[in-house]
Amino acid sequence: MAASPGKVLITGGASGLGAATVKAVADAGGTPLVLDRKPPAAGVPYVPVDLTDTAETERAVTELAEQAGGLDAVFTAAGIDFPGKLTDVSTADWERVVQVNLFGTAAVVRAALPYLERSHGKVVTVASTLGIKAVSDATAYCASKWGVVGFTRALAAETAGRIGVTMLVPGGMHTAFFDARDEQYKPPADAKLNNPENVARTVLFALSQPAGCEVRELVVAHSEEGSWP
Repeated sequence: MAASPGKVLITGGASGLGAATVKAVADAGGTPLVLDRKPPAAGVPYVPVDLTDTAETERAVTELAEQAGGLDAVFTAAGIDFPGKLTDVSTADWERVVQVNLFGTAAVVRAALPYLERSHGKVVTVASTLGIKAVSDATAYCASKWGVVGFTRALAAETAGRIGVTMLVPGGMHTAFFDARDEQYKPPADAKLNNPENVARTVLFALSQPAGCEVRELVVAHSEEGSWP
């Protein structure tokens, strides 16, 4: 039987990939801990947080870690997007994408590092196929996810031998991520998207590696994913 993933802090754990990973961690015998603006599934330890507020985010990570008696892993699933031409997206919306996706990721990992170093734990960040391939009308999202790519690779180099670091690169998924978009920015009805439960299982795979073995980068997409390769 595989070992429990332990105490796993998950950002964006109330919906989408985050919620699927909460369930996967619990089903595997672990303890999911959630940071989100909305509450997760009933009974899951949770602290509400706005990831654009770095100080609030760092306090929330510390609060959950102290409540749980430490951390074994962090999974930074929270992410947002406001697609559109650079001149059409408001400055506030453009900057919020970068604040949540990149600065929020860094704030969570920074606050969690002392706990992860004590447990020799793991970090799994969430980039995107659009963190590797650029497209029009996505300057904020691409900038934020390319930033996550650079952040994660540098983090892996900086913490080698102390914690495990994996970068997850998911393609499009069947989640609420696209729901609030204008119709032109929603996937077409025949789009080939992955189920978040499939991707969540790959997060557990990364977390299950033995000491000294790292899954450094992991691309997970539908076999007919439009944004990959």
